[in-house]
Amino acid sequence: MRIALVAAEPSGDQLAAGLMAVLRRRLPGVRFEGVGGRAMAEQGLESRFPMEKLSLMGLVEVVRHLPELIALRRGLVRHWRAHPPDLFIGVDAPDFNLALEQALRATGVPTVHYVSPTVWAWREGRVKTLRRAADRVLCIFPFEPDFLQRHGVAARYVGHPLAACYPLEPDRAGARRALALPDDGPVLALLPGSRLGEVERIAPPFLQAAAQLPREIPGLRVATPTATERTDARFRELARRHAPGLALSIHPGRTAEVLTAADLALVASGTATFEALLCKRPMVVGYRMNPLTYHLITGLGLLKTRQVAMANLLSEEPLALELLQGRCEPRRLARALLKLWRSPGLRQEIEAAYRQTHRLLRMETDDLAADAVLELLDQDGERKGRWGFSPTSAGRGDPCRTEVRPTPDGEETASPEEREPKP
Repeated sequence: MRIALVAAEPSGDQLAAGLMAVLRRRLPGVRFEGVGGRAMAEQGLESRFPMEKLSLMGLVEVVRHLPELIALRRGLVRHWRAHPPDLFIGVDAPDFNLALEQALRATGVPTVHYVSPTVWAWREGRVKTLRRAADRVLCIFPFEPDFLQRHGVAARYVGHPLAACYPLEPDRAGARRALALPDDGPVLALLPGSRLGEVERIAPPFLQAAAQLPREIPGLRVATPTATERTDARFRELARRHAPGLALSIHPGRTAEVLTAADLALVASGTATFEALLCKRPMVVGYRMNPLTYHLITGLGLLKTRQVAMANLLSEEPLALELLQGRCEPRRLARALLKLWRSPGLRQEIEAAYRQTHRLLRMETDDLAADAVLELLDQDGERKGRWGFSPTSAGRGDPCRTEVRPTPDGEETASPEEREPKP
C-alpha cells in the first residue's frame, strides 16, 4: 500500500509523523512518499523534494515564488496521476495542498486534508474549495467540525497531538536544569517564529523589547528555541545587532523546554501560542507581516475574528494581549510584559485557565486520525473491491509518539496560490 503526503512546515511535519507512526503499526508494509521534513523522513517518507521549498508565508511572498510553486505542484500531480497512491493526505498548507487534493480526487484517489484551514476566521469562501478537494477533513480544534459540516464538508475532530504530549503540570525546575538555566531568577521565553521571514521581521522588535526589561527585572535571562539551521543563524545575527548585552541563550529545537522553563513568554502569533498555553505560560503575542499582505487582509475584510492567537481563540476569554503590525514595537511589548510580571495574581489566573483548556483538549490524536484515514481506505477499498482485508482491524498505540519538539494542477483557470499567513 502506498500513501502520499505533503507537509510544508515543521508543525505539519510533526503532525504527519505521528499519524505515519500509527499507520505503520496498523498497516505492515505501508510505503510513504511525498514531501516532508525530518520527522516524516524518520517514519519512512520518500521525499520528492525538500520541504523548505514550500515553507513560504504571506500573499506577497508567495507571488514572488508562484511559478516555482506551480511547477512543483504540477510535477506532483503528473507523478501521482501516472502512479496513483492508495490515499493522499495534505497536511495543512491549504493554498498548495487543496488544489493538489482536488486534482488527485478527480482521478479517483481518496483525499484527506489534515488541519482545517481557518475558514472560520478569514477567507470563508475557501470552504467551497475544501468541500471539492477533500473526502475527509481532520480537525485539531473542537469548534471546527460543526462549522465545516454546516457547509457540507465531511469533518472529524481528532484533537491536537501536542495536548496529549504536554503534561498538565509543567516541570519548570526540570526544564531549567535541562537547559542549564538558573533554578531561581526570572526567565523570559522569546519565540519570534519558525520561518525565516518571520524571524527577520519579528525578532528585532522582540529583542529590543527584551533588552529594555533587565532595568525593571534584575537578573532576567532570555531563552529562545530556533526551528531550523537557517533561522538559528539569522536569529543569532539579529541578536548581536539588536540586543548585544542581553543575557540570551539559544536552544535549537527545544520549544517545549524553553516555554516550560520560563515565567513569561513573548510569542509570535501561530502554533507557538498554543504551545505556550499548554505550558501554562502567560504570554504577550506580537506579529508583523509584509505590509502589503496586511493591508490586503484588512482592507478586503478577509479576517473574520477579533483575535488571531490560537491561545485566545481556544480560551473562553482572550488572556494574551495581541500587539500586531504597527503595534508590535519594542516599547509596547516591553510595557505589556512588565505589566504581567508585576501582576502575580493575574498570572495565576491565566495559568489556571490554560490548565482547564488543556484538560479539555487532551485526546489520542494520532490514533483518532489513523482511525479516520483507515475508515476512508476501507470504504474506498470495498467500493473498488481492492482489499482482501479491513485496514481498520489492527490495534491502537501510544498517542505520544514523538518528542515534543479543483483547479487541476495549476491550469490557466486556477486562481493564484496564496500561502495562508499567520495569523
